[in-house]
Amino acid sequence: MGESKVWVVGHKNPDTDSICSAISYANLKNQITQSELYEPKRAGHLNEETQFVLKKAGLKAPEYIKDVRPQVKDIEIRRTKGINRDLSVRKAWELMKGLDVVTLPITEGENLEGLVTIGDVSKSYFEVFDNKILATSNTSFTNIVETLNGKVVTGNVENNYVKGKLLIGVANPDILEEMIDEGDIVILGNRYEAQLCAIEMSAGCIIVCEGARVSNTISKIASDRGVIVISTEYDTYTVARLMNQAIPVSFFMKQREKLIGFKTRDYIEDIQDIMAKKRFRDFPIEDEEGKYVGMISRRNLLGAGKKNIILVDHNEKTQAVFGIDNAQIQEIIDHHRLGSIETITPVFFRNQPLGCTCTIVYKMYRENNIEISKTMALVMCSAILSDTLIFKSPTCTWEDEAAARDLAVIAGIDPESYGREMFRAGSNLSEKTEEEIFYQDFKRFSVNDTNIGVGQVNVMGMDEVKILVERELNYIPNSIKSTGLDMTFLLVTDIMSEASYVICQGKNALQILKGAFNVENDDYPVLLKGVVSRKKQFLPAIIDEMQS
Repeated sequence: MGESKVWVVGHKNPDTDSICSAISYANLKNQITQSELYEPKRAGHLNEETQFVLKKAGLKAPEYIKDVRPQVKDIEIRRTKGINRDLSVRKAWELMKGLDVVTLPITEGENLEGLVTIGDVSKSYFEVFDNKILATSNTSFTNIVETLNGKVVTGNVENNYVKGKLLIGVANPDILEEMIDEGDIVILGNRYEAQLCAIEMSAGCIIVCEGARVSNTISKIASDRGVIVISTEYDTYTVARLMNQAIPVSFFMKQREKLIGFKTRDYIEDIQDIMAKKRFRDFPIEDEEGKYVGMISRRNLLGAGKKNIILVDHNEKTQAVFGIDNAQIQEIIDHHRLGSIETITPVFFRNQPLGCTCTIVYKMYRENNIEISKTMALVMCSAILSDTLIFKSPTCTWEDEAAARDLAVIAGIDPESYGREMFRAGSNLSEKTEEEIFYQDFKRFSVNDTNIGVGQVNVMGMDEVKILVERELNYIPNSIKSTGLDMTFLLVTDIMSEASYVICQGKNALQILKGAFNVENDDYPVLLKGVVSRKKQFLPAIIDEMQS
């Protein structure tokens, strides 16, 4: 199975800290832990600011994941190798016994054509009585030779298929002449006259049983007339019993379009009911490109393991990737208030009142004496500058600034000038829709029985603030319906003047907003001077007002 994987993922609608803390913490864990592979992931689309950071660092964006429920690819898939459609039923039966399975996949290259089961093998023996079945099923003479452990005395069996019926030549030649048609297969003993009669009647093949010697004369006449002669040690009765087992599995197989199968990306929760309602023993699995992977049965679902997850930059269930209740949370690294995430077992939880999750990650690098590369330094420094608004946010502590300045030295940047360049890149929102802007850094919170959402957009300069507010005023009425929340708020923050314009939607939202910040005028949007932090300034005031 190889080393197990652990996904390190931030919150939905990720900001720069959410992405950068996932990248840097996964890198740290891979250096101090050898038993597992840690992979950074993201739970939403990247904003322009984060794209700028990753481009500067020369890093690809973490893979996007929208659901962490267990998938088919997370369980043990039986990697049963596919067989060729021309394989004989007998050979398929031998494979089933050897592999201890009751189903074999039939493939062409990497593509699934169908399935053959032990029940299909039984049909060839118990339910087929047609003496023309070998021709009907397009059975090859190669399969017949293999099934009978026979030897080709004369004739070409390669790419040669049965054309006539099957019969046993026990009658005298006079009667045989009336029975044999061109292309038939005749099972015979050592009687010279019967062998010659079958050849002269243009049989397609004669099978000589019990290892009887085939004379040179018979061989030559058969060769001249294009009749295949096969010799076998089996007696006539056994040969007759075995012949149906030479039929190719394609004749009995269940065709691909009639099968119930699944993809590796399918979720266990979604396929359980389907599997329970069907009487099939095994179900084929294909990858996202439609290529055959293996087989699963209901028993495999019993061992379905949960995905191993480390959460960074959040601990609210409403902000977590979908399906988090069905995942195995190993750790939480965060700098926000305690949220609603619950775990079945104890986890490592590091939560510190700092301005940025990457500050915590930086401290963990130092605590573990792990050297910080130039790339990781740029990643973590960018996140701290973003979350602390270049040290202007009230959430910024001396530890945040000290960490950022140390990382800036390693990365070879000036934090202030680089931070302004980063924010300018992030404030270019002209090509985004109002909806995309509204949700690019949007977080959900539960206060008593009320569900609220708070978005924030940082820009450089009051002119940009006014343009953006005007655009979002047209969208925010739709936010309640699209989110199902009771109230929504959007802060458009000017980093330069350290102020935010706030617009809101929902019953009593404006009343709560004004009450929280003692706003007495009727101006709207509401200007909050000195308010730049959602976490430390805006949200606590809103919650206090709602609970008062």
